[in-house]
Amino acid sequence: MLDFFKALADPTRLRLLMILQEGEFTVQELEEILQMGQSRVSRHLKILLQAGILQVHRQGTWGYYRLAETGPLEALKPFLAASFHGSSEVQSDRSRQKEVLACRGERSHAFFERHGSGWDRQTDRPMPDPSYREHLLGCLPPSRCAVEIGVGSGILLQELARRLPMVIGVDHSATMLEAAQSTTRGRGKKGVDFRLGDMSHLPLRDNEVDLVIVDMVLHHAPSPVRVLAEIRRVLQPGGTLLLADLSAHEQEWMRSDLADQWLGFQWQDLQHWLQQAGLSEVHYRQIPSGTDAPDPFLLVATRPELETV
Repeated sequence: MLDFFKALADPTRLRLLMILQEGEFTVQELEEILQMGQSRVSRHLKILLQAGILQVHRQGTWGYYRLAETGPLEALKPFLAASFHGSSEVQSDRSRQKEVLACRGERSHAFFERHGSGWDRQTDRPMPDPSYREHLLGCLPPSRCAVEIGVGSGILLQELARRLPMVIGVDHSATMLEAAQSTTRGRGKKGVDFRLGDMSHLPLRDNEVDLVIVDMVLHHAPSPVRVLAEIRRVLQPGGTLLLADLSAHEQEWMRSDLADQWLGFQWQDLQHWLQQAGLSEVHYRQIPSGTDAPDPFLLVATRPELETV
């Protein structure tokens, strides 16, 4: 406990805790948010790591710093928030933090605007076997109104439209939406509504849908936990999330060539984020790819029918 409180006895380290309550960031991003040099930021991070207050999550050659999931810090969070309420430094940090997250999203947005028309060819390399989608479609529950977040070229969307009475397709790229509309056009598809919007700020009302499908999209999210919180917002109580993505891997080229923000996900992280977002995990399984590509996984979660306030 002495090391713990010594580590907190510095205003910069307290600022770091406030920043990391909102997500995980690399050293370079923290330098930008704090407006400090690398050596100074790294020294403060080392002290917090040694005290068990932070953890570092390795993603290929990148390291993301996050708050430790267990320990005495949890009890102090309300006190820290109250102590820094109205602080001009913290407000400036939060403003720069939003800029950093926006830059993450802009990189992905620019990529899909450039490559939207050839996206299927782009994905041949990392995901040569699309059979995992059969597992996803096999898990579809009955639904009155569903949304697919990140429709891509519309391949999955047209299958959803065949099976469900109403589907909303959301994408942050106008180019990708046009490609999806072209895929579904003239094939007798009814009940498909296309909407331009970001997965962190979905263009849907609270409780608008009873099913959310997210297929190989979360690894492009600037902040996965914010996306999951948005999904909970738009889901009706008792509604279902179907999430397919890549298990954690080391294929660094996917970050540079495909604008992936995350090199897949570990199950423990997904569990933690689901809990933070107020979603209950029902089912998780990895699906062997049978190739050198990363293994996909399928996750089914729900928004609880009864929720505590």
